[in-house]
Amino acid sequence: MGIFNTLFGNDQPKKENTSGGSFPWVALNDTAKLDLLKERSHETPQLIFKHSTTCGISRMVLNMFTGSFDVSQKVDLHLLDLLSHRDVSNAVASSLGVFHESPQLLIVKNGEVVFHTSHGAIADADLSPFL
Repeated sequence: MGIFNTLFGNDQPKKENTSGGSFPWVALNDTAKLDLLKERSHETPQLIFKHSTTCGISRMVLNMFTGSFDVSQKVDLHLLDLLSHRDVSNAVASSLGVFHESPQLLIVKNGEVVFHTSHGAIADADLSPFL
């Protein structure tokens, strides 16, 4: 499994701190990780937060989300920096069949998007039925 571990990491998602806080984000920064995310969604729900690092609204919504989300829920949390990884954002839109928005939150289960919302609606969304 050496080459696969090198390309994709081990079977467990590595929690990376990309938001400046202690929120357990996994950076979604290449399309191979998107494929792996879709595979893992058959066992554990996958949450994707698409974030524009230069947009004040996106930063505000991200802060509101991280301030209110219960990280003890059984879900993998992925942060997609849209400016650095536009190719991955395009792949999310095409492979998961969702129109691109920013900020945007998606929940993937069994390889498909079961919930998505954007902008201020992210802060008001009740995610519990989808996790």
